[in-house]
Amino acid sequence: MNWKKRNAICNDFAQNVINPNEFKQENYKNKFILNGWIHNVRDMGGLVFIDLRDRYGIMQLVIETENYPKLAEKAKALKSEYVIWAEGNLRLRSNPNPKIPTGYMEILLNDFGIINKAELPPFEIVDNLDTNEELKLRYRYLDLRRHSLQRNFIIRNKVYQIIHRYFEKHNFLEVETPILVKSTPEGARDYVVPSRIHNGKFYALPQSPQIYKQILMMAGFDKYIQIVKCFRDEDLRSDRQPEFTQLDLEMSFIERDDILTIIEGLFKELWKEILNINLPDKFPRMTYEDAMLQYGSDKPDIRFDMKIKDITNIMKDVDFKVFQDVLSQKDGYIALINVKGAGNYSRKQLDNLTDFAKKYGAKGLAYIKINESGEISSPIAKFLNDNDIEAIKDIANAENNDLILISSDEKYRALTILGALRLELAKQLGIIDKLKNTYSFHYVIDFPLFEYDSDAERYVSKHHPFTSPNLDANNAINMLNTDPSTINADAYDLVLNGNEIGGGSIRIHNSEVQSKVFELLGLSDNEKEEKFGFLLKALQYGAPPHGGIALGIDRIVMLLCGTDNIRDVIAFPKTTSATSLMDGCPSVIDAGQLKELGISLVK
Repeated sequence: MNWKKRNAICNDFAQNVINPNEFKQENYKNKFILNGWIHNVRDMGGLVFIDLRDRYGIMQLVIETENYPKLAEKAKALKSEYVIWAEGNLRLRSNPNPKIPTGYMEILLNDFGIINKAELPPFEIVDNLDTNEELKLRYRYLDLRRHSLQRNFIIRNKVYQIIHRYFEKHNFLEVETPILVKSTPEGARDYVVPSRIHNGKFYALPQSPQIYKQILMMAGFDKYIQIVKCFRDEDLRSDRQPEFTQLDLEMSFIERDDILTIIEGLFKELWKEILNINLPDKFPRMTYEDAMLQYGSDKPDIRFDMKIKDITNIMKDVDFKVFQDVLSQKDGYIALINVKGAGNYSRKQLDNLTDFAKKYGAKGLAYIKINESGEISSPIAKFLNDNDIEAIKDIANAENNDLILISSDEKYRALTILGALRLELAKQLGIIDKLKNTYSFHYVIDFPLFEYDSDAERYVSKHHPFTSPNLDANNAINMLNTDPSTINADAYDLVLNGNEIGGGSIRIHNSEVQSKVFELLGLSDNEKEEKFGFLLKALQYGAPPHGGIALGIDRIVMLLCGTDNIRDVIAFPKTTSATSLMDGCPSVIDAGQLKELGISLVK
């Protein structure tokens, strides 16, 4: 193959030869060789300009037609995405482009060669690419040539390096846990892998290294860290993937504050080194109950106000059947949010908000519009007297041109509906866009240990079944036997701008407490032994108090990169239907493989 090994890359010129006032031609007599992809070619008659692209940037190459007529003729064969080598001398550009790091320099070509030709791409390789995402994913190898995406992976790599350095400095050990594990589904479904040697038996891909890292604590490894792939076979959303990467850590002989402090230090280093932003030494903390009451979410975006206000007591005497039916229920609740400056919303806009609320379980949505002159417009106005309206306005801190939205339902459903509306309206009104470059970290703590699943008629874990009650062992056993619904978990989530980027807890380190939790979750003695017998046994051999956290690397990098699409920071992502369009995964396997595995398919 006729090609030349490069002795320079675009980055060399971007970093080292950027100031034209310091450039001296005599210092650059030697020829430079670059390799890369043709970004575009412009034939201007006397000059041919070629933009050469690699992952470091774009360099302008110039052919002087009069001095190199054969080279200019040869350049007519060049097309977008051809791979070439180019040889020439560095010089200042007569038409500098200060928008790019290499914009003051160019290479005056004296030779080049085509290394490989390219078909016409299905889309341009440009940063502001407005095309169908499925098309981009189908040709992911072309999509990844865009500098905006490559920048994301440069940031992702930097995140990894900072993580490794930070935890080495704090004396953590990196330990790899298995990828083929025992299936113990609790919540999301496992991806299962058939065993050829043990026909009829299956491994699972880990949803988390949870049990293994706890066992490492029992084995005496007091500080564990791992950047690990995890897998969940669940219904997908735009910010989730079936396989994802998390930063997993566990520590022994610690309390909650020890873990929160170590995580605060990590994010201070990440944000300083990557964005040059100084984060506070301590992140605010908020209880789960306060998060729900004020924001209608256990991962609230607290960068803007629009807090939820309780008006249950005010509405007790209002003769409106919908409200009275709600208040006749055990946990009936009525609350509002005040949307500043939205008093001019049209009937269609309000109908759209009602439809949006119904996605979260609302049966309807009451509202009070206050126009610019202070007049009230509301479908429930006839049920409200002047005192009712003034009380509502007072609690809502409402002014002219405000919109009050009211939700009435079972307490946490009413709060969740308003929480979802709060975020949707912040997007519609441009509030989120204005906050794009602000970062608000906080912890949510004191979650309930259990939720009651009325369909299954049993308790389910709010986090996971290894989370410790926020009680000592004796009190925990007593409360688990008498009133488990009132127990708080020693759990904590880390939230950034309304995104949960990590979750963890202090773990159960007492075998009796752990067994009792499994019992409340509906596991029989046989099921406890079958699924978790090895963990219960390990807890009987001197388990230390321990706890940890898992942080979502993909979501953290997404926020650092300023994108709201998690697929922008994963090299080869799946679609929302869990498929890989580039390579056609998942795919069928042949009958011979199925037979060898002892598997038959049910159609």
